[in-house]
Amino acid sequence: MQMKSLIFGNAPRPNVHSTKAGAGGGSTGSRWRGLTGWSVGVCCAGVALAGLEAAAADSGAQGREITLEQAIQMALESNLDVQIQRFEPMISQFNLSSSLANYYEPQLGFNVFHSFRSQPGGVDEFGRDVGNREVETDSFGGQPFIQGNAPSGLSYSVQASTSGTSSSNPGFPASDVYSGDWRIQVSQPLLRDALTDSGRVNIKVNKKLLKISELGLVNQIMATVSRVEQAYYNLIAARENVTVVETALELAETTLTQNRKKVEVGTLAMLDEKEAESQVATSKADLISAQRNLAVQENVLKGLLTDDFAALQSTDLVPAEKLIAVPVALDLQESWRLGLSQRPDLQQAKLDLERMNITLKFQKNQLLPQLDLVGSYGQSGFSGGGGPFAPTPSYSRAFSSLGQNDNPSYTIGTTLSVPLGNFGPRARHKAAQAQSKQTILQLKQLEQDIMIQIDDAVKRTQASFDRIEATRQARLFAEAAWKAEQQKLDNGKSTSFLVLQFQQRLTAARFSEISALAEYNIALSQLAVFEGSTLEKHRLNVNFE
Repeated sequence: MQMKSLIFGNAPRPNVHSTKAGAGGGSTGSRWRGLTGWSVGVCCAGVALAGLEAAAADSGAQGREITLEQAIQMALESNLDVQIQRFEPMISQFNLSSSLANYYEPQLGFNVFHSFRSQPGGVDEFGRDVGNREVETDSFGGQPFIQGNAPSGLSYSVQASTSGTSSSNPGFPASDVYSGDWRIQVSQPLLRDALTDSGRVNIKVNKKLLKISELGLVNQIMATVSRVEQAYYNLIAARENVTVVETALELAETTLTQNRKKVEVGTLAMLDEKEAESQVATSKADLISAQRNLAVQENVLKGLLTDDFAALQSTDLVPAEKLIAVPVALDLQESWRLGLSQRPDLQQAKLDLERMNITLKFQKNQLLPQLDLVGSYGQSGFSGGGGPFAPTPSYSRAFSSLGQNDNPSYTIGTTLSVPLGNFGPRARHKAAQAQSKQTILQLKQLEQDIMIQIDDAVKRTQASFDRIEATRQARLFAEAAWKAEQQKLDNGKSTSFLVLQFQQRLTAARFSEISALAEYNIALSQLAVFEGSTLEKHRLNVNFE
């Protein structure tokens, strides 16, 4: 037994390769072993299609034989629904990366300023009387900083600044002052936003949405595989129906030829010849309808296999397999267990409930007062403004003073904020509670729907299997009856009218048998979808990188 793994990374299309699996393979895999076991390694669908095209080119034929395995491979490579859905996990991954970056990625910045001020006389900024003389002050500086968040909700910022001020006024020497400092500030929520906040909620929600989108892709793959399977069976049935009608037309034409000869020799009435002609015309009309239905079923399958319909439009797809009825042990309880444990849509609903609970927890947290522990620590340095005998001011002296740890500063405290009424958060919390309860009921409804779907599918599958034997017996009896009536006609003991009726009954019986075989295989495919076991049935495994 082999499992085929579909690895989904950043490529627009999945890569397919084979991986060995143990003989056990799981209960579901064992269940389907007799029906669709694949003994060959999986190659790329494009390779499979290229092989078909090469074979057709060698033979010069327009018809191309295709197995169910090849059809599924081609669909996994080129089906447009799968390609479209493939981008959903990629988009969700980018959204998750964006939310992580928005919350945890540090922000680096730099502020630069320059200002100039001219003021009339009086007292300058150093308290000196300048009379009526004009004072000019020129300031400049910069402030680099970095800020961000920690997983606990703590916010931090680290900043440094440097500035210089030059003042001049007539009658006094120029005065330059330089300063520099650095500071660390932190704020840790203790109540509201302590365990969760909007940024962390967004990250958690996006993680759930990523898993939901991955399950959505798995669900689309399962649906596509099942649709290919059903279209393949319908195509087989359509081709066999054409064969049945062609056989019926041959029988009707043979009967018409015989009747004309008998009419010519006078052993048969003209009415019998007209009845035979009517049957030939009816069979020709039936053949046209059957051929049209065959073309429709081919297009259905082609639409599932390719993203370039024009390339396959003129190609006749010929199924390499026949409709057979492989008995499968049906167990309603086991089918329920599978459906309730591995249906992608049910897993999506459970993840959606988890997503709602994340929002509910956040809204409950927002009812609490805002209590934050805040603190800061920093150092500052200064040079200038020390009188006429002081050292010449400079940035280097300011930075030297900063490095001597002579001017530390720190703060620590708490900030409390209590909204009056808190009506907005209360309303949002109640809305989140209502949505969570609604989602729980929707999940329960989906579980019930799944059980009903599986129960109907099991009964439909069993009825379809039982119908196969009944239609087979009906076809055998119709063949025997037609042969007996034909022999009676040859012996002159029956009429052409009765033989034509038995031919019609035989054709209808053959149609019914083909329909029953197709319905049974389609019912098995639908049951696998309702159980969520389509991938196991076809030995496929989906992984995300």
